[in-house]
Amino acid sequence: MVHVTRREHFNAAHRMYREEWSAEQNEAVFGKCANPNWHGHNYNLFVTVKGDISYESGYLIDLKLLKVIIQEYVIEKLDHKNLNLDVDFMKGKMATTELLCVEIFNQLKAPVEANKGVYLHSVRLYETENNSAEYFGG
Repeated sequence: MVHVTRREHFNAAHRMYREEWSAEQNEAVFGKCANPNWHGHNYNLFVTVKGDISYESGYLIDLKLLKVIIQEYVIEKLDHKNLNLDVDFMKGKMATTELLCVEIFNQLKAPVEANKGVYLHSVRLYETENNSAEYFGG
């Protein structure tokens, strides 16, 4: 079994807050991330697939195809968007890096695994150079 990873990048804004909380409580819990004027990140996304190499092609998956899948199912929906307001698969969810990572995995699982013998292994999402989340399904 081999693991292959593709890196993509997107920019998005979000705000950490709970509508049922006061501004003071939101600020106490989420700090600057509760800014009512939003804030943004330059996200780096790493998608890892696994499976056996096809000895006919020499690939597990053609990376051009993996790029198209990631672009269509994730990047086009997230890039230069507001995660709280514009992204269908984040509606009603807190726009944390952790939950965004899980939801990206959910968006990619079926289209990736529609390719015979290819399995989505993990999604790693860097919010900043120092902060990331990784999800392996579950």
